[in-house]
Amino acid sequence: MYNDWEIWYDLIVDDFSFSKDDDIVSAQLLDEKIDKVGKYDLSHIDLAHKSIVFGAGPSIKKHISYLKRNVNFKDYILIAADGATTALLEEDIIPDMIVTDLDGKIESIIDSNKKGSVLYVHAHGDNMEKIEEYLDKLDKIIPTCQCKPFGNLENYGGFTDGDRAVHIATYSLKSEQIILAGMDFGNIITNYSRPEIGVKLQKADSFKEKKLCYAEKLVNSLKKENVQIEYINLNSSIWIP
Repeated sequence: MYNDWEIWYDLIVDDFSFSKDDDIVSAQLLDEKIDKVGKYDLSHIDLAHKSIVFGAGPSIKKHISYLKRNVNFKDYILIAADGATTALLEEDIIPDMIVTDLDGKIESIIDSNKKGSVLYVHAHGDNMEKIEEYLDKLDKIIPTCQCKPFGNLENYGGFTDGDRAVHIATYSLKSEQIILAGMDFGNIITNYSRPEIGVKLQKADSFKEKKLCYAEKLVNSLKKENVQIEYINLNSSIWIP
């Protein structure tokens, strides 16, 4: 568990008026379902020491194009933050991992999972119905929560799918270099992030904007805590492999 996560968690719950009790109930539901199918074990997989985390921000397609031209994806663990899965599939890229609370385009997540993607499925107070509806359709699951972990559950820290993916790359996958693609942390959302908006881009509402603000703060905190890891945000770095 990320050492400082409990401090962040208390702050976030207070600021957004979330219910810790609901988080625990959701976590219990996810744990019970994983009990039936088993938790996926990564120990038999030879993982690369570098990761690319794909967020669902406005820069995602530009960054995918840049990376396709400049890096060999086989040298990296490819991690999609929820809705970014759709953007990757459109480019015929199957992510190795998907970090999701199941509110992205579920058809893309199911399709990618069938093609081999491992899923870090997250439980929080607002997605119990989605866990109930979709978990039985998924495979290769590592369950995560934002409360204190128990049973099959892991907590590597992280609030949004995007920054949680960076936490997972840091603490679960132990990557030595982490590239952030499509991680804008701005006030514009895409239909990859919110499929229901019906347009490609839209100004974020105040709730989403505040979530993205926390995501950026959490990633910056990771950088300070893990100076031995090279974090590269393609939105803020001139990076030549």
